[in-house]
Amino acid sequence: MDEVGRGPIAGPVVAAACLITLSSKISGIKDSKKLSKKRRELLFNLIITEAEDVGIGIVEPETIDKINILNASLLAMKMAVCSLNIFPDYLLVDGIYSIPISGIHQKVIIKGDDKSYTIATASIVAKVIRDRLMELYDLLYPGYNFSQNAGYPTSDHLNRVRQLGPCPIHRMTFKPFKNKHVQEINWQTR
Repeated sequence: MDEVGRGPIAGPVVAAACLITLSSKISGIKDSKKLSKKRRELLFNLIITEAEDVGIGIVEPETIDKINILNASLLAMKMAVCSLNIFPDYLLVDGIYSIPISGIHQKVIIKGDDKSYTIATASIVAKVIRDRLMELYDLLYPGYNFSQNAGYPTSDHLNRVRQLGPCPIHRMTFKPFKNKHVQEINWQTR
């Protein structure tokens, strides 16, 4: 289990659960943040082909704003597990919190995407899915450059928010919106 998208100010948080056989040895698997986009896409296709099962959980910004990013991340992970066709016996979870789901033993591993092959596969799957979603959002909400910044608060993204105001996928409980750190924002949502 792993999730991506806790740090952005726009877009969903996405989690993946990958059921991987012990014999799986796809070369080059590591934390998705340490891979190029091209390499992640290649590995994603190999993981999807080789995995026994893959589950995805997606929590949209409106829910993130209602329940906070930690709870949204845990919900996305729970959704990913619940979407599996094969019920797992054991979960390796990246982070410091176990998933609120009963009937499955769990081991939480800090920086698990660096330490565990299976967690790294989930990291890659979640990252590719989220990046693809952000590319779609870039088409729906042109002008924010979501295909490049993935919703993270880069200086370019913040400048675009200053010019355009927030759009429906911005997380309004996150800085800069919550504390209004971005000056001269048109606060009318598009």
